[in-house]
Amino acid sequence: MRWYAERPGRLVPQLTADLLVLVWIVVTVLLGGAVRDGLIALQGPARTLADAGGQVRDTFTGASQTAAGVPFVGDDLARALTPGVDAGAGLAQAGQDYGDTIGTLASVAGLLVPLALLLPVLLTWLPLRLRYARRAGAAAAARSDAPDLLALRALARAPVDRLRRVSPDPVGAWRAGDPDVTHRLAALELESLGLHGLKSLR
Repeated sequence: MRWYAERPGRLVPQLTADLLVLVWIVVTVLLGGAVRDGLIALQGPARTLADAGGQVRDTFTGASQTAAGVPFVGDDLARALTPGVDAGAGLAQAGQDYGDTIGTLASVAGLLVPLALLLPVLLTWLPLRLRYARRAGAAAAARSDAPDLLALRALARAPVDRLRRVSPDPVGAWRAGDPDVTHRLAALELESLGLHGLKSLR
């Protein structure tokens, strides 16, 4: 396969398009990272909630343990403080769950945002580049030993007005084996791909 043309008129647009795609890839990756970092910043309140819940839990746990040592009513006082322990534990768990959810969402968004922005470009650009590379590679391989094949491809693909400029009856001349017409038709196919013609290779 041949990825790039040899003539500047085709080569420059190819290089420009490839550079723009590369820049777009970098931009989308950076944008995905910015989205991920922005979402991760939202984990701050979650950590604050988890820490506050942990402090409430620890405070009530300590108070419950102290109350349990009070004679006669210690067990009742400890049981009375149990809802405070549970509430603190619930707050801490809620903060932890919220932070985990934000972290997962940030990771997913960091991947999906670049992917969503890149797919339309890649699905358009990549098939075109692969198609050109296959056609140009085949033409470049054929120009040294199969000009007849290139001429046939020109007859099948080139606009009629360009074919008529080669010969009033290009098909008839090609069938008759006219070397000049065959040569010019092959050059027409190579030129359409931005490749040097047969003469330039001599």
